[in-house]
Amino acid sequence: MKVSVQWLRELVATDLPVKELAHRLTMAGLEVEEIHPVAGDFTGIVVGHVKTVNPHPDADKLRVTEVDAGTGELLTIVCGAPNVAAGQKVPCAVIGARLAPGADRKPFEIRKARLRGVESNGMLCSARELGLSDDHGGLLVLDDGAPVGQDVRQLLALDDTYLTLKLTPNRGDCLSMLGIARDAAAVLNAKLLAP
Repeated sequence: MKVSVQWLRELVATDLPVKELAHRLTMAGLEVEEIHPVAGDFTGIVVGHVKTVNPHPDADKLRVTEVDAGTGELLTIVCGAPNVAAGQKVPCAVIGARLAPGADRKPFEIRKARLRGVESNGMLCSARELGLSDDHGGLLVLDDGAPVGQDVRQLLALDDTYLTLKLTPNRGDCLSMLGIARDAAAVLNAKLLAP
């Protein structure tokens, strides 16, 4: 069972640090196996609105896009994602943005670059590049109502941690957020804020 700490805090009046909360739940019989952030450690990723998509003059698999990232001017960004299309709203890493550490364990900072002769002023991101999943098949397409220029961490509520609980078959009451919240409220002697 995966439990959102942010959601749990909406249901139980507590401000305990995550590790202490996990320890208290484990000691009460709800074994916390893992503690993970919801998303990778990234900054400077905003909602970008893809205005135009054109073929790259010197590369078959690359596209040259113009993107409104809320900076006041359109950014030219070279993109290799197969699903990029005009009209989409996608995560856009602007110059100076930092992506989560990759396999080499070093953070990746976005800079101006020339890709096959075309200057690129940022990067359009997939869910994998944000540390949300292993899917690297294309860009993460956001809702049409997402405000251009808004921080993606804020938009998608990614400043959260989830706990993975190892539940035994006799704890069917803990197969929901409200069930976990009831136990947490009892363990922490806190008020349950049931909907």
